[in-house]
Amino acid sequence: MSTMSAAELKKIAKVKKNRTAGDWLIIVLLAIGGVVMLFPFIVLCLNAFKTAADYNANGPLSWPTSFTLDGFIKFWTRVNFPEKVWNSIWTSGVVAICAVALSVFNSFALGIGRVKGRRWIILLIMLANMLPQEALLYPLYIMFKGIGLYNNPWSIVIIFTVIQSAFGTYLLSSVYGTFPKAILEAATIDGASRWKILKDIVFPISKPTLAVMLVFFFIWTWNDYMIPMAFLIDNSSQTVPIAIASLSGDRLMDVTTTASASLISIVPTLIFFLLFQRTLSNGITTGAVK
Repeated sequence: MSTMSAAELKKIAKVKKNRTAGDWLIIVLLAIGGVVMLFPFIVLCLNAFKTAADYNANGPLSWPTSFTLDGFIKFWTRVNFPEKVWNSIWTSGVVAICAVALSVFNSFALGIGRVKGRRWIILLIMLANMLPQEALLYPLYIMFKGIGLYNNPWSIVIIFTVIQSAFGTYLLSSVYGTFPKAILEAATIDGASRWKILKDIVFPISKPTLAVMLVFFFIWTWNDYMIPMAFLIDNSSQTVPIAIASLSGDRLMDVTTTASASLISIVPTLIFFLLFQRTLSNGITTGAVK
């Protein structure tokens, strides 16, 4: 058995070494594609550590003549960056958790509960996902102005929870629709209630998918600009994308400070992604296998 295993490993290693010209072409194309995708980030890093005079003299693609942190310091103090980061973390975290929870309840009712007209409900949810945000601004503005939540962070939480949960419901309801009926029937015969079935059977099995949704909902909410810009007027409640946009005026733009702001604003989402990278990859792999 050990001889066969060694032979198999040697054969696999030989196959890996004997790459064809087509394999090398694919590797080269992938490398070029990776460089193209990283090019904006490279330009961002080059300009984030430049002075304004260095940028004006040598352009955006030159190497900095001297590294400086003036852009980071100027952005940090001008917009009170820690406050904006906390606003974004709080909003994105609450939205991600609430949207995932709402998606689970909605999908359980549509995919497993088999409510009447479930296909029409799912179709309406899918059509709602196709609506552009611009079409929602004025009705939402009138509604939240009327209930006194305009210029309140909770208005953003409510709006994004509904938007994200609509996508989550559409995704999860199709997954729950293929859930084995034999397991549900056995649990019902054993006296399990609907809540117990959801909590002890459906939820544990769908944890990988929910983890992927949680990461996506957090990042999508963090990066959104239009709705927070329209609903958050006070400087103390604004998020990171709005703080970056405030650096650009009608006639003047501080390129190096904007590059520094964009680079430092990536750090929190990058940390969040790295913390949940294993969960994200496991969730995608498990979903693919199932």
